[in-house]
Amino acid sequence: MAARKKSSGKRKYGEAASKTVESAMRRRKRGTLKSGPGGKGGRVKSRKQAIAIGLSEARKKGAKVPRKSSARKSSGRKSSGRKSSGRKTPGRKSARRK
Repeated sequence: MAARKKSSGKRKYGEAASKTVESAMRRRKRGTLKSGPGGKGGRVKSRKQAIAIGLSEARKKGAKVPRKSSARKSSGRKSSGRKSSGRKTPGRKSARRK
């Protein structure tokens, strides 16, 4: 028997978040869960996608859900000392022949 990891008593996801994910999974099973803003996309068949949609809905409701890992990675990145204006410097224009 493997040793169990001792829990600190602090939950990563709240009770409301798990209920929302359960609901999303149920809707996926019934075939009524749709992707995209306002459910305007196609039907969700993937289990992982259903969980992601459930967590996203829970996040919008204000339930205890950790931040998205992708959002954390991009916001933690700092720019280098120089700032670019977003425009490339114009190169030499070639002389047109008539």
